[in-house]
Amino acid sequence: MSEQFKILTQFVKDMSCETPNVETYLYVKEYLKNYNLDIDITTKPLKNRMIEVNTKLSYSDKGNSKNKSYFEIIYASVVKINEEIKDRKVIEKIILCDTQKEIYPNLEKIFINLLTSAGFPGIRFEKKVDFEQLYSQRLN
Repeated sequence: MSEQFKILTQFVKDMSCETPNVETYLYVKEYLKNYNLDIDITTKPLKNRMIEVNTKLSYSDKGNSKNKSYFEIIYASVVKINEEIKDRKVIEKIILCDTQKEIYPNLEKIFINLLTSAGFPGIRFEKKVDFEQLYSQRLN
């Protein structure tokens, strides 16, 4: 392995789409613009320099309305880190930035398909996620 890491596999670990009733559906369809995309990344060490990276996207309304839908996907990737890499900061950047940049286009496509299939067509996340910038902000 000449690169710093390799993604061995990736898959949808869990997905959830919750709209409790038709009133909520109609309300959410009207006010979906109030929803925000959140990203959370967790890891689980495996054997042989492999790490399970779970990227969770949730799309929810943080407002006070009682009519809310909730959308979430957890996307798992198994990443093998090159044996020569020992620096924890480099490994952290691989997990939080480099792996995310590689998997995110497919993850976003799957998540948008979930929202569309749930009856909310035409959703686009206008703001593209800049993992380099998020990683830099985390360090400061």
